[in-house]
Amino acid sequence: MAQRYTAREIIGVNPITAMPFTAQGEVDEKSMVRLLEHLANSGAQGTTLFGIASEFPKLSDDERNRLAQLFVSTLAGGPIWGAMSVTDHSTELAVKRARYYASLGADALMLLPPFFLQPNPQAIQEHIFAVLEAVDIPVMVQYAPGETGLSITPQQLALVAKRYPHAVFKIECHPPVDYTREFLALAPEASVLNGYAGLYMLQMLNAGGKGVMPGCSFTEIYVRIYRHWQNGEHQQAEALHQSLLPFIQRWMSHCEYIIQVEKTLLMRRGIIATDYCRRPGWLLTPEDDRLIHSFMSQFQL
Repeated sequence: MAQRYTAREIIGVNPITAMPFTAQGEVDEKSMVRLLEHLANSGAQGTTLFGIASEFPKLSDDERNRLAQLFVSTLAGGPIWGAMSVTDHSTELAVKRARYYASLGADALMLLPPFFLQPNPQAIQEHIFAVLEAVDIPVMVQYAPGETGLSITPQQLALVAKRYPHAVFKIECHPPVDYTREFLALAPEASVLNGYAGLYMLQMLNAGGKGVMPGCSFTEIYVRIYRHWQNGEHQQAEALHQSLLPFIQRWMSHCEYIIQVEKTLLMRRGIIATDYCRRPGWLLTPEDDRLIHSFMSQFQL
């Protein structure tokens, strides 16, 4: 990953890399390499490791360090950029990890602000500022109140945008469109990406967003939607997105649910060896199996 990216180049389809495990629950490095090679050839612009969909809380420090090195080396010289998420709740550790990932050659970082034990807004702001000041590569500041219970106002995010031009913003409140419009009115130069499985992908792009950060098991569908939108083919983009919505609306009803579905899809597509998720996880039903089969058939996966 020798190429240097700017915040303005962190755009498009940027799936969160899933975390392959063996049937015994050990990290499956062969499947990880196969998955990264698949993503590099999917038409996506980038991919991010250690997001919520990467099951990051279920990894040991040793596993995380080994995976970070594997991630950078596998994507090096390829067509997509690679970002890694800094999820430490301690500001001191977050700064160290950010510098470490940058030194490994990460093209960008994602930052999950601390939420455990509900730190006050000033402490959260200081945490975000400290990580942004520690590195010069783009940093995607993540706002996921549904998963963290943490509220950040558009005004607070706008302060970050104005102070740090290498900040990018991953907004996945529910719904995110009005929040994003308010934020971009305060910080019109800011780059916004949307997570939340791309439920609001087209609305966010139309509101001034620059891309989407879904899961990684059907990246090609998001790439097709994004290319239609880029080419001004809005009816085709809308039709494809509408056909996707019933599936992702159901699967996004619980975070562990869509993590398991994504892993099962990756396994059935032959990209990873097993769909094992570390416990506690989510048990799929026979109805889920039928839905996944229907999904693969409908979208020719």
